[in-house]
Amino acid sequence: MQQLTRIMSGAGKRSSQSGPTPRASKKTNSEPTYEVNEVLRKVRSLKTSSLPALNKLITNDTSLLNQDELRELQGVKEVEDLPSDEVASRIEDLVVNIVAQIVHGKGDFEFNIPNRASSNQKYIEHLDRIVLGDKISKRQFLNTAHVRKTAITTRVIQLVHEVLEKGIHITKRDLFYTDVKLFKDQNESDAVLDDVACMAGCTRTSLHVVASDKGLVVGRIQYREAGDYIDCTKMGVGGKAIPPYIDKITDIQSDADFIILIEKEAAYMRLAEDRFYNKYPCIIITGKGQPDVATRLFLRKVRDELKIPVLALVDSDPYGLKILSVYSSGSKQMSYDSSHLTTSDIKWLGVRPSDLDKYNLPAQCRLPMTEHDKKMGEELLNEPFIQKHPEWVKELELMLKTGEKAEIQALSSFGFQFITEQFLPKKIMEADWI
Repeated sequence: MQQLTRIMSGAGKRSSQSGPTPRASKKTNSEPTYEVNEVLRKVRSLKTSSLPALNKLITNDTSLLNQDELRELQGVKEVEDLPSDEVASRIEDLVVNIVAQIVHGKGDFEFNIPNRASSNQKYIEHLDRIVLGDKISKRQFLNTAHVRKTAITTRVIQLVHEVLEKGIHITKRDLFYTDVKLFKDQNESDAVLDDVACMAGCTRTSLHVVASDKGLVVGRIQYREAGDYIDCTKMGVGGKAIPPYIDKITDIQSDADFIILIEKEAAYMRLAEDRFYNKYPCIIITGKGQPDVATRLFLRKVRDELKIPVLALVDSDPYGLKILSVYSSGSKQMSYDSSHLTTSDIKWLGVRPSDLDKYNLPAQCRLPMTEHDKKMGEELLNEPFIQKHPEWVKELELMLKTGEKAEIQALSSFGFQFITEQFLPKKIMEADWI
């Protein structure tokens, strides 16, 4: 028994001494090291050389446009970012107009609502964004086919006006729960909220109805949020949640040379934990997949203020390219607000279909495209905002030809820190973006 006790005691000591410890990333002789200034040289030149082109894209000043470009803007419905009192006044005018129709017995007792159907949307190349046309739909009070949608519209108008009068913000979920029996599904109240924004000629955020936090930011940027000082180099490993109240962000300061826009949170966390921004001065942003309005607004605001390039890191699949295009050219659902939500001239850094062979990605890390993937890829090839970029078209055609896709995390097959220690420095040093 004593012998057994000594054996167990010795095993316990050996176990405590040889427990698991974090392993440092090993560098092999074949792995190059990158000098910081050499890596940043080309992205810094991109920062200055792209400014003239950006000036036309980041302003809504029509004096910068030629006659052909002005002609394209005719018949386009675009909204404004307005103060609360102006939005409240416009909403009151909508209601007064309906009341006047009823009192005077003139008109069809209807709302005139900008038509947000895809048939009323178009892509304007020189602005590189999807916009809404000027077609109008009628929503009539006395039409049995319209009556429920009209009731929802009236209710949303009432609730938005109440929020504006109180000077508060609410979430879209809050709005839905104020009248669940009427709305039935949040998609219905969300859609009508966009209609009301179009009717009032203001951005959706001007209605003071926002989505919950989703996006994240970390890196070399400081700003004030509702007066509070925020330093995104000192927000822990995960960084700072991007607030839905972008209008409360002021005094943006940064020494970053570029912004890295990442599709997925997992890849974002790798860069954040490795403090990639300390070695290579940058700002790292993710919308955690399909981006919300706040993340798109934040990216646009930061780019406009700092005038630095945006490099995108997305999955090598049709969904990754579609998400990139939402950031750069806008979505059809929010086409009426594309002038505020889009960030033009985003560079596609990776992971691109050509990277799979260039970096010898193992076969087990390449996934076969599904029929749905292929269908989406074919549809993207026909979109004008993809066709504008011939190199994007080549990459998408290569993806469809090989039938292969890959996630950003597939790079971890070369090592957990390969993306921060090799892939990104090499890409940026070689200006390997399109």
